[in-house]
Parts: sequence; C-alpha cells; structure tokens
Amino acid sequence: MINFLKILLFPVIPLYAIAVAVRNWLFEIKIFKESKVEAKIISVGNLTVGGSGKTPMVIYLLEHLKKYGLKAGVLSRGYGRESRGYLLVSDGNRILTSVDQCGDEIFQTISDCLIPGAVSENRVKGAERLIKETGVKIIVLDDAFQHRWIYRDLDLLVCEQKFLLSRNFLVKNLFPTGNMREPFTAVKRADAVIINRKFALEEEIPDDLKTYFEGKKIFRANYMATGFVDIKRNEYHKIEEFKGQKSLVVSGIADPFSLMSILAQNGVNTENRMVFIDHKNYSNKEIQSIRKKFYSSNSHSVITTQKDAVKLVSFAKEFDDIDIFYLKIKMEMSDEGSFNKFIVDKLNLNQ
Repeated sequence: MINFLKILLFPVIPLYAIAVAVRNWLFEIKIFKESKVEAKIISVGNLTVGGSGKTPMVIYLLEHLKKYGLKAGVLSRGYGRESRGYLLVSDGNRILTSVDQCGDEIFQTISDCLIPGAVSENRVKGAERLIKETGVKIIVLDDAFQHRWIYRDLDLLVCEQKFLLSRNFLVKNLFPTGNMREPFTAVKRADAVIINRKFALEEEIPDDLKTYFEGKKIFRANYMATGFVDIKRNEYHKIEEFKGQKSLVVSGIADPFSLMSILAQNGVNTENRMVFIDHKNYSNKEIQSIRKKFYSSNSHSVITTQKDAVKLVSFAKEFDDIDIFYLKIKMEMSDEGSFNKFIVDKLNLNQ
C-alpha cells in the first residue's frame, strides 16, 4: 500500500524539485542570507530521510573535539519531541529534561558525551541561546544540511553506502516518492562527504554517481559493535555472551536491516523481531505487545538499539521480569588520522 501511494505521488516530484531548486538559488544569490553566531559551527547532515548515520557521526565529532579542551555542544531540531521552541537539554553537567521533551537522537548524544546541548527549530536563535547559557565555543548541528539559515564553518554530508548502491526507484528518488530531500547536485555544498558502509564491506561509488562527488574530500566510515548494555542496570556485556541466544529484537529506527545483519553476523538469533516506525514513541500498548511476543516466542532476552533504549528505559517496571539490552555501536573512520587532521585544519584548532 505504501509503495502504491508513493507511485501515485510521482507527479508531485517536479513541483518539489522546483521548490528545492528555487530555495537553494535564493541562498546562492544572497536574497536568503546565512547568519553567523559567536561560535564555530559544524553541520552534519544527509541527502535522505533518516538512516545514514548522522547521530553516530555527531557523537564521534564531539568526542574528538573534547581532546582539544574546547567547550563543544550539540544543537538539534529535536525530531519527534513533544515540546516546541527552544529547550536546553543539558548544561554539560546534567540532563535537564526527558527524552519525550527533547527527542531520542539528542538524548542519546548527550547521554553518551555529557556535553551542553539544546533543541530548537530555529537553529540561529537556538545557537545564540545555547552559547549564552553554556558558553560553548563549538556547536555541532545534527541534521542541518538543508537548514541553510545559519553559517557553518564546516559542512559534513553523511551518505549511506547501501543507499548509493541502491537501484530501487522508490528509494533513490526525490520526496515524496523517494527518500531524497535534495538531488545529488547538492553534494557540491559539502566540504566533505562521509560514506558510511555501516556493517557492510566497502564498495565503490557507482559510476553513474561519481561525477557528483568529483573534487570532493571523501572519507569512509563504518560501525563497530562493541557489546551489549543492560538498560535497567547499565551493565556492559560482551557480544560473545549472546552467541546462539534466541532473542526478541525490537527496533524503531530508519534502517533495522543493519541491526539484524550485525546481530546475525555475531550469531544472535534474530528470527523473532518487532519492527516499528522510525522515532517510535512507545506507549504501554507497545510494551504489552513486546511482553506478549517475548513470552510466546520463548525468547531469552529483548535486544534493541540505543536510540530505542533511551525511551524504553522509562518502562523499567514493566520489564522487571525481562532482561533487555541495547547493542552498543560506535562509528569508526577508515583513515582516522586524515579525517581528524581535516577537521583540525578546517576549524583552525591548532591556532
């Protein structure tokens, strides 16, 4: 049914493409103008709707920036949150709000990095308030490639390798039929492109796309699974402990395929699974469904993602008789030294 609706919406694509082109042209001729703020700005974004690996890239950057003793923070729109407007999520010492109020991605980022962060639909005003309230000197913008109202010192574009290799008409096309927010010509705005192969083997950019990436600084990235974390006890477990285990896999992310793939590669039985929509806001109804599926499938534990875990942890009482873990992953750069030097040079961090 969803694919049928996407086909019906195909005639809308030219209208969407014109709107995107006109908007970008207005920025190019300076009728729409970027605003500078009193901090260095790194934008992390993509061309598609979800699933490229922006949040792991943001976490990687923030951990890297910490090494230079600079006070860095994160600013996000806060997709899927229940609040509106500007909201300070963390002052760098403690988290000041709930995942429902700020959104799962920034909550995960701040939980991992414990840095100042905020959400705001208006990135310029949000950045100004975050700077004023926390004194950050560098702000990483999560999902801001299309948000051109704020000047950025570094524009990073994350592309999922699987998407680049896809031949699916209903994926590799502009919204609303496809998953693309902008055409491939938008790659020219990026200072660098990070191709994220996630857990797959590295492959070359398809010949028909190479022209869009010519002259661009291109880096390769992948995910590494580091273990499982008990979401109720915050205890770490080695992946080997779950080998051969029959688990119920629960996910509410844009690309559940990657989760299933890496679990299977590590010998975890993924036959039993419950896949929800991206940014799923779990309610008691879903929790009871998970419990029912867990017991009917005779599973040993529930396995989920960290993005889901930050929301499921609030149902700890409902899971008091069930062991539930999230797969801990981190992003790795194939040429970490070269990438880190690129960041340092672009931001003049050695000065």
